[in-house]
Amino acid sequence: MDKEKLWSCIDHTLLKPTAGWEAIRTLCDEAERYHAASVCIPPVFVEKVKKVYGNRIRICTVIGFPLGYNTTAIKVAELREAIDKGADELDMVINLGLAVSGDFRGVSAEIKALRDASPGKILKVIIETCYLSKEQKIDLCACVGEAGADYIKTSTGFGPAGASLEDVELFVKHIRPGIKIKAAGGISTLEDLEAYIKAGCSRIGTSRGVNILGGV
Repeated sequence: MDKEKLWSCIDHTLLKPTAGWEAIRTLCDEAERYHAASVCIPPVFVEKVKKVYGNRIRICTVIGFPLGYNTTAIKVAELREAIDKGADELDMVINLGLAVSGDFRGVSAEIKALRDASPGKILKVIIETCYLSKEQKIDLCACVGEAGADYIKTSTGFGPAGASLEDVELFVKHIRPGIKIKAAGGISTLEDLEAYIKAGCSRIGTSRGVNILGGV
């Protein structure tokens, strides 16, 4: 797979709590230069990036990040503000407390609330696989499909482990047709990148795109 094709699958990401504007601007310049799928940035920078870059890059931001235990109302408000400021894509973290308690109806309802609040936008659902059993991951595949999200995503990158090919293969078997897969967390080599795409991922979240691929 050539570099241009690989870049088109990357959500070029910077979510460190100490990320400042200069680092965000560098990220956006790189995303524009290499035609990344999007930049994934903290919500506080969405409005400024939109003003500076307009429609030249797609803006992704995170909701309920990284722990996911905000109330649904807070997540919906956060999502709506992000859209108002210029976000094109939203990566939400599920309420893991509900998932590990077996309340998958509650998880589905929360995802659906965010889906209903984001018509025309891409909604990705982070389930943070490192905390979950195989059975819970399968149940969450059903939740994501029932709620009508666009993607299921492996990880925040802030948990004790990130993406695994085993989890992507599990998603491929159990996610509804039409739901895409995003892997994130620990993807740091060209071999990783190609392996995840071949396994079934349409998007890869990584801060290492330039190190992996350099220019096109």
